[in-house]
Amino acid sequence: MKYYIHWLTLAELTFLDEIDFILRKWNTNEVEKFTILVYSFIDALSQNPTIGKYSPKRKIYSLVISKQTTLYYNVLKDKKQINLVLFWNNKQNPSLLKKLLR
Repeated sequence: MKYYIHWLTLAELTFLDEIDFILRKWNTNEVEKFTILVYSFIDALSQNPTIGKYSPKRKIYSLVISKQTTLYYNVLKDKKQINLVLFWNNKQNPSLLKKLLR
């Protein structure tokens, strides 16, 4: 059974930030490739929510989407729901990531 995917506001904003970054650095073709890649990962995630690496300390999963981007999410098994929390550009300062995942 597929899990419902719920985009938290931070996930929406950081996804759009990644799109904007790709568009500024490359072109719309690369944006389209990235978007297709993200949605294919989300589809796989909906069918197998534990494919990411789990951090018991933060109680969150992470899944590397590309060399540059990691998706952070949590799973609500009782509701059959996955909350997309954050799309993280791996080249950013890791101390900011800690603040965002509190």
